[in-house]
Amino acid sequence: MGLFGRKKTTVGLDIGSGLVKVAVIDHSKSTPELIKVAITPLPDDAIVEGEVMDPHLVSDVIRSTIESVDANTKAVVAAVGGRDVIIKRIKTERVKEAQARELMRWEAEQHVPDVDSVELDFQILDEDGDGRDEMSVLLVAAKRDLVEAKLRILAEAGITPSSMDVDAFALHNAFELNYPDAMSGAVGLVNIGHEVTNINILDDGVPILTRDLPIGTRRIREDLQREHGLSAADAEALIRGYDRSPQLDSVILQRTEEIATGLERAIAFLSTSLKGDGQMKAVYTCGGGSRTPGLTESLGQRLKKPVELANPLANMSVRDGALESLVTDEVAPLLMLAIGLALRKN
Repeated sequence: MGLFGRKKTTVGLDIGSGLVKVAVIDHSKSTPELIKVAITPLPDDAIVEGEVMDPHLVSDVIRSTIESVDANTKAVVAAVGGRDVIIKRIKTERVKEAQARELMRWEAEQHVPDVDSVELDFQILDEDGDGRDEMSVLLVAAKRDLVEAKLRILAEAGITPSSMDVDAFALHNAFELNYPDAMSGAVGLVNIGHEVTNINILDDGVPILTRDLPIGTRRIREDLQREHGLSAADAEALIRGYDRSPQLDSVILQRTEEIATGLERAIAFLSTSLKGDGQMKAVYTCGGGSRTPGLTESLGQRLKKPVELANPLANMSVRDGALESLVTDEVAPLLMLAIGLALRKN
């Protein structure tokens, strides 16, 4: 049995289009403790627009990353996300949980196209109810093809996950632990990855909408190459560096405009259903792209709202040696999803 073979550990596995990230969390103490992290790069075209182009290569990287932390493969939690996942907050008549599943099936038929092709789940948000006849429910539907494709890749890597989560919920788990004060009002959580920027809107701490934008560090790198004649290596160095530059600032201005517009459209779409004044009070960024010099500041200036780089280790207990040779400030923004998955107890 490996070092992390105990049942009280959970392994969060985040398969991005540029990196495979693993976080191992020990739940045996009063507060969860991060005990191991591993990050492995994927070749540039292994996953394109969410589609796995080379399943054997990707499964090999997943396997080697899990093995590098000596993790229990039966404790792995993975997730699905993207356009084929629908999250919807609905109001419906109050019923007991035993009846709710049948009711949710009927509700899903009203809100989800081709309900027979999806996996459904739900969470009752106001279980106490305070005597009200209605209840608020978070309905989640994921295309069955999407779930099965993820399970096939994991099976090829020798992994049968203990559970499958949804990206938006896993991000919320890590965010809630580290930013409890942000669990009131409408807040944007923006996960900027290699190919995709995932916008999540939380209302009083509940993830109620998620949208994907085709913007990420790959697009920023290509912009730098095309508009400023930089090599791929030089463009990547600017994106991963610490200092702002005129070339990078000009590219980021354009891309943060798209992210800001996406956030504003999401809030406008939700305006009638949000609690309070219907305004977004703050935005937090995470993901590898959030580290791009000047990006978070540019987004704040465009939105005229507080925008902060979210740190999944801000309020997290971290065991000595968990990050080994990794530089904490560099890798922390990458780990929000993996940590959120690992926070889910088996």
